[in-house]
Amino acid sequence: MRPPATAPRSGEGVGARLPRKEDDRLMRGRGQYVGDIRLPGLQDVAFVRSPLAHARIRAIHVPEAHRGRVFTAADLDGVAPIRAVSGLPGFKASEQPVLATGKVRQVGELVALCLAPTRAEAEDIAASIVLDLEELPAIHDMLEAREPGSALVHEHWGDNVFLETLVDVNIAAALDAPIRVTRTISTGRQCMAPIEGRGAVVHLDHRLDQVVVHTASQMPHIVRNGLAECLGLEQGRIRIVSPDVGGGFGYKAILLAEEVCLAWLALRCGHPVRWLEDRREHLTANANCREHHYRITAYAERDGRLRGIDCEATVDSGAYSAYPFSACLEAAQVASILPGPYDFPSYRCRTWSVATNKCPILPYRGVARTGVCFALELVLDAVAAEAGLPPEAVRERNLVRPEQMPFDNITNKHFDSGDYPQALARALKAIDVAAVRARQEAGEPDGRRIGLGLSIYCEQAAHGTSVYSGWGIPMVPGHEQAGARLTPDGGLELRIGAHSHGQGLETTLAQVAHEILGVPVARTRLVHGDTAMTPYSTGSWGSRVMVMAGGAVAAACTELRDRALRIGAHLLQAHPEACRFEGGHVVGPSGDVSLEAIARTWYRRPQDLAPDVDPGGLEVTAGYKPQRDSGTFSYAAHAALVAVDPDLGAVEILDYCIAEDGGVLVNPLVVDGQIYGGLAQGIGTALYEEMRFDHRGQPLASTFADYLLPGAAEVPEPRIDHMETPSPYTRFGVKGIGEGGAIAPPAAIANAINDALRPLGVAMLHTPVSQRRIVEAVLAARAGGTARPGGTADAPERAGPIGTRDAA
Repeated sequence: MRPPATAPRSGEGVGARLPRKEDDRLMRGRGQYVGDIRLPGLQDVAFVRSPLAHARIRAIHVPEAHRGRVFTAADLDGVAPIRAVSGLPGFKASEQPVLATGKVRQVGELVALCLAPTRAEAEDIAASIVLDLEELPAIHDMLEAREPGSALVHEHWGDNVFLETLVDVNIAAALDAPIRVTRTISTGRQCMAPIEGRGAVVHLDHRLDQVVVHTASQMPHIVRNGLAECLGLEQGRIRIVSPDVGGGFGYKAILLAEEVCLAWLALRCGHPVRWLEDRREHLTANANCREHHYRITAYAERDGRLRGIDCEATVDSGAYSAYPFSACLEAAQVASILPGPYDFPSYRCRTWSVATNKCPILPYRGVARTGVCFALELVLDAVAAEAGLPPEAVRERNLVRPEQMPFDNITNKHFDSGDYPQALARALKAIDVAAVRARQEAGEPDGRRIGLGLSIYCEQAAHGTSVYSGWGIPMVPGHEQAGARLTPDGGLELRIGAHSHGQGLETTLAQVAHEILGVPVARTRLVHGDTAMTPYSTGSWGSRVMVMAGGAVAAACTELRDRALRIGAHLLQAHPEACRFEGGHVVGPSGDVSLEAIARTWYRRPQDLAPDVDPGGLEVTAGYKPQRDSGTFSYAAHAALVAVDPDLGAVEILDYCIAEDGGVLVNPLVVDGQIYGGLAQGIGTALYEEMRFDHRGQPLASTFADYLLPGAAEVPEPRIDHMETPSPYTRFGVKGIGEGGAIAPPAAIANAINDALRPLGVAMLHTPVSQRRIVEAVLAARAGGTARPGGTADAPERAGPIGTRDAA
């Protein structure tokens, strides 16, 4: 004990701009990924995958020499198919066999697994397998899939629609508006592109009678749920370990058929087995996000005020419903979030989740928000042009205002807090609109055209029970739990069921704990990714972890602090009410005692404790749910300045400004990193990334030479202005922000390109806005004709999805 502590706070708590502590080991190559795991007796698996998008399986011919090394669906006795159902009315369920039975429904679908001592040998065995397939008409166009007489992905349905939804809020009142603008807008199908692919290493723990699955997953506990269902095992017999994960973005937020196959194989063979996805598998079998088609009409007054939005939206959901989010999540979400941050009185949106012969759609970073933001923000620019107003004026007139907060919008989304007009004003000031317009008037000496584009979005994050229970899918988040334990020497261990794979949780959750307990960040360790060592959680998705796991860590540390205070008061021979907790010490009237001393007493000198000490000790598991669990709403205004060469189609991003509000920021440096990474992905969506398919459903890219990603030269450093409007419902006032950087860039960049090319009569309405598409649109406009779909504003209203009618 010593005199009362008077030292200032260390600056390591909430709001501190700390470097990520985990980066030291990751940048030194000391991370541990699935591919780094080596076990005695390990053998490798390669899969035989379907070369056709749609075909009946007549026979699978396995050479006699490889029998016992090759397994097909006929061998998987008792293994159930993957089912991700929804409780939404009218949803049609699909059953995804882990190895194909009867027919294949996408290129890359698993048909057989091959086992060998090395991956090369396993691939040689796979190459020797002969598939006898009867090719069927492939459904590669989601609009054609809805037409009568189309081939069927699942014959017993009678059509190709997983789910149709309709929201109609008094749209009739908007139909006589003086301004009516209709556009057909679509987004190209993409592959998520984490540095690390998927992978799994599975072995048996005979002592505990467990199947141990090391897998690159964002949601270990949910994977265990799904595996138990497919394999018919008690959950206690399955342990999921998700080590370091080299990027997720939603790509690793599902139950994989490969995981089920390897778990079954380990049970059968008794030795460890491994599968590591290569990039060709990733690209050809898993082009799984972003393919949307919108026919959207905006009704407005002459002053730009919106009367209503009417939209028909189709989402290509692929062949199966992915576990746990289901095939309906994206399209049904479109209907609920299309109004964005705007306040208007009339709305109608009809959506279709359509089955095609492509891989199942997954929730990529931003999920449906990127598509709806693209559609809505492009049509708002069209309204501004029709009204003769600057684009920013239309947005300012329609944004939800701060005095309306908390605000329930037209689809009953509950906006918790924010000042949307202020974000717009800050972005406009940063980009300097007047200077841009003057530069446009003067022209560029190199002949390029300058354009300014805006985009505003809001992101519902940390969805809770009240939101997901209505979806009726296999996963509903409840109270998030976290464990906090002081070690005998005064260090701190945190345990969460979510997963950190780029979010910086080893740092930011230590900051949350420091805010309450004062334990240095360097002395706090985070345990995560292991179902045997962590509390149950639905995992890391939906920008939820800092709200939910952060709140749970705060709750656990608060209880731990209270227990420590009572022990410390006893050691100080003071009443607990006369003591306070400050800077990692219990401070009493005549002295203080450190957490280290309190921990040493609890663990090593229990004879010095009070008789009525809490027997729970210095280890706490606590749960957390926000006061209102309908989600937080972060938002941002993005402003892009581009230069477009109309002859070459080249686009250069000259400046990019973001005014964002993620509530109270636990670590602004980590938030900057999240926004930078999201912006890079958003630029990829806007200008480069597209997985096209031919009429037979064949993917037309199999390497990164064909599937373009933006590099360092294509991604400028954005200028970020942080606003911090606390959420009234969460611990510390935090909001989810992990996906926001990827949502707005496609719309902002496309609007900037359209602003540059508007004098030429060109409007780009489809992503990616590639060089070829720009050149074709400009040439068509100069010739006085109509560009192919995705080019000029007078293009046919029924434009097909990217990669079908609009081959680039």
